[in-house]
Amino acid sequence: MKSVLFFATILLFVSCKDAKVEPVKISGQQININPEIEKNDSIENFIKPYRDKIEAEMNEVLAFTPESMFKTDTDLNTAIGNMMADAVIEIGDPIFHERTNKNIDLALLNFGGIRSGINAGDITTRTAFNIMPFENEVVVVELSPDQTKKLIDYLVSAKIAHPFSGLKIELNSDGNLQSALVNNEQIRNDRNYFVATSDYLLKGGDNMTFFENAESVEYLNYKLRNLFIDYFKVHDTIAPIQDKRFTQRKN
Repeated sequence: MKSVLFFATILLFVSCKDAKVEPVKISGQQININPEIEKNDSIENFIKPYRDKIEAEMNEVLAFTPESMFKTDTDLNTAIGNMMADAVIEIGDPIFHERTNKNIDLALLNFGGIRSGINAGDITTRTAFNIMPFENEVVVVELSPDQTKKLIDYLVSAKIAHPFSGLKIELNSDGNLQSALVNNEQIRNDRNYFVATSDYLLKGGDNMTFFENAESVEYLNYKLRNLFIDYFKVHDTIAPIQDKRFTQRKN
């Protein structure tokens, strides 16, 4: 009797397994997320300590700025862009020097990478996340003199406020290159230059193809956002200005 039952069970299993089962009807319902949906207390109680901790960290005051800064304030260089590029050299250069016994000559970021402005008043951790929400990291790229000149040609052609530091560019009244200095010196043909930038631009972001044939690349393993947080922490007051690093002569 048991063997008969066993055999019948196997037949049933095989027949069910081999049978083609197709859905007769599929239905769905859209549920809009709105304030009228009641909270699930157990989930809310589980999440709340983590949310409160994150909010406290994001709202931590790191520095102060007396004036607001936005990337659209001026045409060729802006206070916020200048601050960001200067911060990359100030914070990144000691790390690079310790590893390689060399120094960063200049820094270059991109205009589109600045995702928010900074309002006058307290600068918090959230400020750093707002201006740099991406996971981009700092890299130091070694460029030949010719590649460095292509970097300058790119900036002259773009004529927008890509943040840079350690470099001074002057255009004539027609918008063509008048002069370019790296650390107040003409570009030398007997040495390479070390440019701090982001891994996004290293890969050709914003058509910065002059990085493609770099002589060497040093990854600092340092996110740009974290670098700005550390920069804010060591400066009580942030008061950068638009300066003469990228200018055009008048007629």
